[in-house]
Amino acid sequence: AAVVVTGGVIAVSTVPVVLGAMGFTGTGIAASSLAAKMMSITALANGGGVPAGSLVSTLQSVGAAGLSLSSKINLGTAGSALVASIVGL
Repeated sequence: AAVVVTGGVIAVSTVPVVLGAMGFTGTGIAASSLAAKMMSITALANGGGVPAGSLVSTLQSVGAAGLSLSSKINLGTAGSALVASIVGL
């Protein structure tokens, strides 16, 4: 059971690290990052702006503010379920 719980904890704790590495930071999108490229492509496809609710805006929101409690619960549950299926529980 501890292994399954660990899977959920790892899933929740890795998301901010991965988003930061992609360039979605607490102070905005980092220059010359994957996030900046994604933002540029999204803006070009939408007439110069990044629409609210788009993938880029959602990832930036999480990068700046972190995951909401409901997102942490959902992500932790998914991580735990994945580990449970891998170890055969």
